[in-house]
Order: sequence, then C-alpha cells, then structure tokens
Amino acid sequence: MDGTTVGLLHPGEMGAALGRCLAAAGHQVLWVPEGRSAASAARATAAGLSIVSGGLAGLTRKAEVIVAVCPPHAALDLARQVAGFSGVYADANAVSPATAREIGRIIEAGGASYVDGGIIGTPPVAPGFIRLYLSGARAGEVQRLFAGSEVDARVIAGDALYAASALKMAYASWTKGSAALLLTARALARAEEVEETLLAEWGISQPGLTERSARAAGSAEAKGWRWVAEMEEIAETMAAAGLPDGFHQAAAEVYRRVQGRAAGDAPAADAPDALDVLDSILTALLSSR
Repeated sequence: MDGTTVGLLHPGEMGAALGRCLAAAGHQVLWVPEGRSAASAARATAAGLSIVSGGLAGLTRKAEVIVAVCPPHAALDLARQVAGFSGVYADANAVSPATAREIGRIIEAGGASYVDGGIIGTPPVAPGFIRLYLSGARAGEVQRLFAGSEVDARVIAGDALYAASALKMAYASWTKGSAALLLTARALARAEEVEETLLAEWGISQPGLTERSARAAGSAEAKGWRWVAEMEEIAETMAAAGLPDGFHQAAAEVYRRVQGRAAGDAPAADAPDALDVLDSILTALLSSR
C-alpha cells in the first residue's frame, strides 16, 4: 500500500508520532483541525501531517485508511462519526474486546473494513520503540503501511478478530494496574504514618520500588485522565473472562481521584518537581477520609 492516503484521528502525542512515521514512509497523512487544540495543531505540523478541507466528512471521502488513536472513552463516538467511510478503519485504542466488537459493528455497517489494533510502548523515538499489534482479515494491509518505519507493526496470527484489543487489555492490566496499586500502597503507609519505614523496607527487600512509585506518580499526573476509562475497559474484559474485575475498578478510582484533584492541591505548572507531584497525588488518594 505505497503512497496510501491515511486519515489520522487524532494527532495527540501517540497519534502524531504514528502519523509522523506514516508520513516518513511516504504516505499522505490527513488530519482535521476543527475542534482540536493549538497543541494538536503544533504536533500535526511537526509530524508533517496535511490539513484536509471539509472537516471529518472531507477526511472520510479522501482517505483510503483511517487510523484512530483517541482516549478510550471517545472510541465509540469516533467510530459513529465516520459513518459512510468505505476504506479500512484501524482502531488502535485501548478498549476491551467487547467495545472493539461494537466499534467493528458500527464501522462495518457503514461499509468499511475493520482492523483491531493495540499499541504497547511510548511514542516512537527509535525503531521498534513501540509495537502496534493488529488483528483481522485486513491487518496485513495496515502492517505494510508502517514498513521501514520506527513502528514495529505486528499481525497476531489466528482467527480472533479482536485479539489486538485483548492483548492490550492483558498487558495494561499489569503495567497501569500495578502502578495504581503501588501508589495506593504508599498512600496507605502515609495515612498510617509508616511511610518512611516502608521506604526503608523497600530499599532492603524491593530495590527500586521507591523510585518506581515516584515514576508512577509522574505518569498518573500526565496521563491518568486517559487511564480511568482504560481501567474500566480492563475490568470489563476481566469480568467477561470470568475473572475478578475489582482490581481494575479500584485502579480506575485511583486515577479518577488523581484527575479530580482540586487546583490548589496540584503542583504549580512551572514547578514539576517529582516529589511535589507525588505528594499531591498521595494527598488526592487520601482525600475521601
């Protein structure tokens, strides 16, 4: 699929990184500026994306492939907005197989082909820095779009159409779920006034956990607003598999409290000190006492 016209929805941090890789691979990558922030516009320009006229309707007319990268809570609505698109729709959002199935139904009812996707990693800065897992009958076509780029696109073999979403849910259940648990453990120790003792014990028996808790706080500060819905999608996936869903319902609540911090509790934007961020988040987790 050389020289394919690709519509990107939308150029957030990850979306713009994928778009940059697609543009560098020789594809025309279109995006819709209406309703997007100045930061999105700056990312799109830096990534070499092209503005399409006519809004979303214009993008669906011109694109051969659409790649959707948005917060999980917006994935279904985004699929509904592209009604009438007849190309290949690759949904790379962090959603449950059940949600992916509903997205696929919407997309296929409109006349397009659906490809399930799941991104593992952070925006690509070197070849293979992220993996884009794909599943579905036309997954190979989407994989080939990224040939030679920094994105390691991999097709999951087999007949499971929603395998990419299932993999993403299983992977993130540990990475982001364990981060929420780690922050909760430290908040508990602070509430019971044994935090310093806990940190000392971590230093003895769990080297690196103190630093990891600080990194978890930084990640929650920057991205926790996206992770509320992602944890809920994981909980839904667990329940559908007959597994306990309470772990990730609780993780969703952790990130919800981080997101809902009062402005006065958050560190100043010009003072992103890691300890300040950690203190602010632990305070937020304990705010319901």
